[in-house]
Amino acid sequence: MRPLKLRISPCPNDTFSFDAIVNKRIDMQGLAFEVEYADIEELNREVLDSTPDISKISTALLPRIYDRYALLDSGSALGRGNGQLLVRRKGDTSPIRSVAIPGEYTTANAMLKRFFPEIEDRREMLFSKIAEAVERDDVDAGVLIHEGRFVYQRRNLELVADLGALWEAQTALPLPLGAIVIRRDLGEELQRKVESLLAESIRFAFENPALSRTYIKTHAQEMEDDVIDRHIALFVNEFSLSLGEEGRRATAQLTGLDL
Repeated sequence: MRPLKLRISPCPNDTFSFDAIVNKRIDMQGLAFEVEYADIEELNREVLDSTPDISKISTALLPRIYDRYALLDSGSALGRGNGQLLVRRKGDTSPIRSVAIPGEYTTANAMLKRFFPEIEDRREMLFSKIAEAVERDDVDAGVLIHEGRFVYQRRNLELVADLGALWEAQTALPLPLGAIVIRRDLGEELQRKVESLLAESIRFAFENPALSRTYIKTHAQEMEDDVIDRHIALFVNEFSLSLGEEGRRATAQLTGLDL
């Protein structure tokens, strides 16, 4: 069988979860992967074009591609207290009219539209550039994801709203941020096999956390161990091993799909 085209983001939760697969630390069950890394919005757009076999996506994109891609039970990033952060410059009390977002199809943008629908000027930029753009006054505010949510206080920025907290208060459910999907035309048997392999990879990472550190640091935006550890602890959890009933209910609530 040809290598499967696998696309993931370079953020610590993805590299932690996929380390055992990429570096073949577990039984690969006869599967091989061609791995590439990209920003989450680039991943979203590649899936819209049906390019990869397996990919990380923003969960909010799922309704647009659900006819062609199936949601894997393992590999999702969702939980409580892990939402995107809307930030602005410290002391700025002027109305927020423009906001930097990490992409049109991201869950971050979906949450901003859900809770701040009056803000229509949403400007796409690479997630790692948003904090500095806000600090420079290029935009009034920005939505932070990935490592940026842990280090914004080092800049001249302050929190406007935790979008995840707003979601949890409204729904009483964990917030689905990202998911792993696989092309439906590859068949259900392969889907189950990949699902099982990914769950095993995540379990291996939990049991052997030190082994993945070099691989994670090769791709991380923020290199400090404490930032990496906090990122993984927040985004890789029991929902990553299996969505379960609550995870599926939360994903259905966000996407409007019957899961």
